[in-house]
Amino acid sequence: MEAATEWTFFQECDVTQDIVQMLTPGEECYAAFKTVRDIAAFTNKRLIVRDAQGITGKKVEIYSLPWKAVDMWSSENAGHLDLNAEIELWTRAGHIKVNLRKGADVRRIDGLIASCVLG
Repeated sequence: MEAATEWTFFQECDVTQDIVQMLTPGEECYAAFKTVRDIAAFTNKRLIVRDAQGITGKKVEIYSLPWKAVDMWSSENAGHLDLNAEIELWTRAGHIKVNLRKGADVRRIDGLIASCVLG
């Protein structure tokens, strides 16, 4: 099944102020990860992915995936020859694939998703 959306997460980082300003009352940011050009934040209510676009990066697209929309997910750790781990999310909006590069711990992210979806 081809993913409707695909993101790549790198190492964990501090959450940026513009993400903090997006949070709703009672929403807490648990972790953030660098993406190819920006940041992804895991909150208790949703996954927020901020994606700077264009040559200058001034155009910004924000994705907001509420955890209540996630029906199922899978995680796959990196193997001996395959250096990349991945997470897949099946949602009401479609299938989302997240590639994890070195520095993004697949088990930590799997745990974050589990606590947000099931908690």
